[in-house]
Amino acid sequence: MTEAKLKENFEGMIVYKKPSADIFATLSIPAFIKDWFVKRYSDADGGYNVLFMQDRLAEILPSKKDWVALLDKIFHGGEVKFLAKLRIKANIKAGVITFALPDFGVDYEDTVIPEAVWQKAGKDLLANGGDIWGVVELSYDQLKRKIVLNGFKDFKPYKVDLEYYKNARKAFEIQEWIDVLLGAMGYNVKGYDNETQKLAMLKRLMPFVEKRINLIELAPKGTGKSYVFSQISKRGWLNSGGIITRAKLFYDMSLNLEGLIPNYDYVALDEISTIRFSDAEELQGALKGYLESGTYTVGIKSGSGEAGFILLGNIPVEKMDENVSMFDKLPYMFHDSALLDRFHGFIKGWEIPRMRESLKADGWALNTEYFAEILHELRNDMTAGSIVSDLLEIPDGADTRDTAAVKRIATALTKLLFPHWTKAEEADKELFEKYCLAPAKEMRSIIKKQLGILDAEFKGKPVPDFKLKEA
Repeated sequence: MTEAKLKENFEGMIVYKKPSADIFATLSIPAFIKDWFVKRYSDADGGYNVLFMQDRLAEILPSKKDWVALLDKIFHGGEVKFLAKLRIKANIKAGVITFALPDFGVDYEDTVIPEAVWQKAGKDLLANGGDIWGVVELSYDQLKRKIVLNGFKDFKPYKVDLEYYKNARKAFEIQEWIDVLLGAMGYNVKGYDNETQKLAMLKRLMPFVEKRINLIELAPKGTGKSYVFSQISKRGWLNSGGIITRAKLFYDMSLNLEGLIPNYDYVALDEISTIRFSDAEELQGALKGYLESGTYTVGIKSGSGEAGFILLGNIPVEKMDENVSMFDKLPYMFHDSALLDRFHGFIKGWEIPRMRESLKADGWALNTEYFAEILHELRNDMTAGSIVSDLLEIPDGADTRDTAAVKRIATALTKLLFPHWTKAEEADKELFEKYCLAPAKEMRSIIKKQLGILDAEFKGKPVPDFKLKEA
C-alpha cells in the first residue's frame, strides 16, 4: 500500500532501492549519490542494464583505479570531466587557493584554481565549508606542474518544492509515513521488530531538520550511526577519531577560514571516546557559548552557526540504563555539568537494531538526495515551531534549558512526522503527544538524570511535566 501511495504522490522523486548485491556494493559512495545515479539511468520499473551502468559509472564517477588513465590524458594536453568530492584550502601567505581530491589521493600542493574559475564558482566551492561534491573539469599546467580546476558545477540535481512535499504527506497515515522516512534513509521497514525501533532510528534525523539541536547517542556497535550522519546528506559532517581543535570547529586564524560549525547543518563526533581535544579548556569554553547561543568568538573573530552538535559513542550492555552513569567514558571535557546541560536530548541507541541484510532497503522509496534536500529546507520552516509553542503549556518555574530542549526536540519531530500541519488547530493532539511531546520529555529527562549522577546540584531536579494546553 505504501509503495502504491509513493508512486501516486511522489512521482519522479522515488527510486527502486536494492540490497547490497547490486553493482554499487563495493563502491564507497554516499547514498545520495547512488540514488541519483540509479534514478537517472534506470527504467520505469527500477531496473537497469548492468553493463551499461558499469560503463556510465566509470565515465561519470571514476574509481581510484581509473585515476592513472585520467592523469595520462591530462598530462598529454587533454581535459577530463567527472563527478568527484573536493576539498578547498586557501593559502593566505602564498595568495593561492587550491583543492584536494581525497578519493584519488590528490593533495593541495598538487593543484591550483585559476582566478577566473574562483570568481565564477568560489561561492559554490565554499558552500559546505570547502568540502563538496560536484562536476569537475581538470587539465594540467606543464609549467607550474599543477592539476588545474578549469570548471566546477555543484551537485544540485533537484529543485525541491516544500509545499508539494507537505501536501503529499497528507495521503499517508502516521505508520505509513514512518515507513516512508525509513525507506528514504535506505532501510527496509520489514527488518524492524516494532515501532519503538523505527522511531529510535528516525530520531537521528532531528539535526537534519532542526537548527542547533544538540544530542548525545550511545549505542552498541554496528547500529549504523556512521552511515546516517555521513551518507544521507552532503550538508553534514561526521568526524571519526583523531584530534579536534577550536580552529577546526569554529575558525582558523592562521588560514583565515571558518570551521565546520558555521558551514554545516550538523557536526557529529563519532567514536567520541577515541577523539582527542587540543586546548581542551579553550574549546570547552567555546562550545559552552555556541551550544547556548549559537555564537562564538576566536581571537578578534566573532561568528555564528546553525549546526547541531552530536556526540556518538559505543556503550556496553551493562551500561544501557539511564539510571546508571553512562557518560563516564566520554572525554573528560564533557564531564562538566554546565556543558552537558546544554545538550538537549539523549538517543537510546540500544533501541536500534544491529545492521543486517534484512534492514537494507529493497523496493520503491524516496530518492535519498531529494529527501536530504527536503530535510535541509525544513530547517528554515517556522511552522512546526509555531505549532509547538501554541500547543505546549509551560509550567511555572520551568528551567529555561529544559523548556528550550523539549520545544526543540518536539519541533524537530513535528517537522519529520507531521510536516503537513500548518497551525495548531490542525494538529492531532493525541498524535502530537505520543510522537513528539512524550519523546521530547524522555530524551531531555535522560540528560537530567545523567547530570544528577555527575553533579549533586542537578540531583532530584527532573524535567517539568510539560502538558498540552487545554482547549
